[in-house]
Amino acid sequence: MTKDLPTSSKPAHQRLASLDAYRGFIMIALVSGFFAVGEWTNGTRFETFFDYQLSHAAWTGCTIWDLIQPSFMFIVGVAMPYSYASRKAKGDSDLKLFLHALKRAIILILLGVFLRSNRSEMTYWTFEDVISQIGLGYIFVYFTLGHGFKVQAMVTGGILVGYCLLFALWPLPAAGYTPFPGGNVDWQYFEGFSAHWNKGANPMGYFDQWFLNLFPRATEWGFHTGGYGTLSFIPSMATILFGVMTGEFLRGDLPIKKKCMKIAGTGVLFLMIGMLLDGSIWPGANWDWSIAPIVKRIWTPSFAIFSTGWVLLLLSVFILIVDVLGFKKWAFPFFVVGMNPLTIYCMESLLVPWIKHTYHIHFNSISADLANNHILIEVLVIMTLWGILFWMYRRKIFIRI
Repeated sequence: MTKDLPTSSKPAHQRLASLDAYRGFIMIALVSGFFAVGEWTNGTRFETFFDYQLSHAAWTGCTIWDLIQPSFMFIVGVAMPYSYASRKAKGDSDLKLFLHALKRAIILILLGVFLRSNRSEMTYWTFEDVISQIGLGYIFVYFTLGHGFKVQAMVTGGILVGYCLLFALWPLPAAGYTPFPGGNVDWQYFEGFSAHWNKGANPMGYFDQWFLNLFPRATEWGFHTGGYGTLSFIPSMATILFGVMTGEFLRGDLPIKKKCMKIAGTGVLFLMIGMLLDGSIWPGANWDWSIAPIVKRIWTPSFAIFSTGWVLLLLSVFILIVDVLGFKKWAFPFFVVGMNPLTIYCMESLLVPWIKHTYHIHFNSISADLANNHILIEVLVIMTLWGILFWMYRRKIFIRI
């Protein structure tokens, strides 16, 4: 069946500059980890705040650092309608488009496994890496392209409701159960209905105990100490689909100012819905009645919606500054990175440890203080990676799958 994108006055290839700037910002944040903020606040009253915000929440809750992955996945979704429309305009058939999407999905899945195996003695078959998660859901999201907002919204809602029901209807373990015998429990255990979302004692954990042991391993797979799992790709498809719908909306004919306002307003609405599902929007709320607590590690429906709210607000800020007000020069460093996001993601995993070690060796021959200056080393690492990407940018080398 032929799929056609909604008619737009924009050429299929035209993109907003803010999208590349926003994507570049996210990738730089991913590589840097906002290291400098954490270092500069040591010994100050802000230290505790930033220690929490620049780490993943132990289980429930949402930090700044927890927003990096959904931002990455969301912007993948935003780019899909542009890519699809561009290939359609070039005359690609439906079969060719499907095969391209399938190839991209397979490469992303295997690339994530490759990166996770970088410091392992054998192939480390897990699929919680963000690249693998995108790959697992990519082909399913592809089938929604060109079918309009209503279909995409219904699919997104079905994914979130279905995932919620999977956890809610799964039998709770016996009293006193712990998925980590002898281990310290350093996260909040839910009680009542919310116990269905407890770490380890959920269908995601049980699925991986079966699925991951189908692959060759050094030892039998028991559990992921962080609580992550393969099945997170299901609700994270909703995050990508939110991006797809936003991309379709941005390709439309509304003035850019109105687009910016609607995206910001939708972001606020999503924040409120996420908090309502979590139960934290009401004074004195407790976990006993929460529909779905906000947990990034298993991508609960409330987290998918809540995190998208923040992503939409941040995107609206970039659109306002770059596209509405026309201030673009300041964002050039982000443009450079945003044009090669997969490259910097791979470099972060494969090159950064070596670059840090190299700088440490040479600085140590000059001064131990220099070698142990974490801020200096991290800044130089970012500059090195950016320099590589700038060289590629000047020569129009953009790695795509």
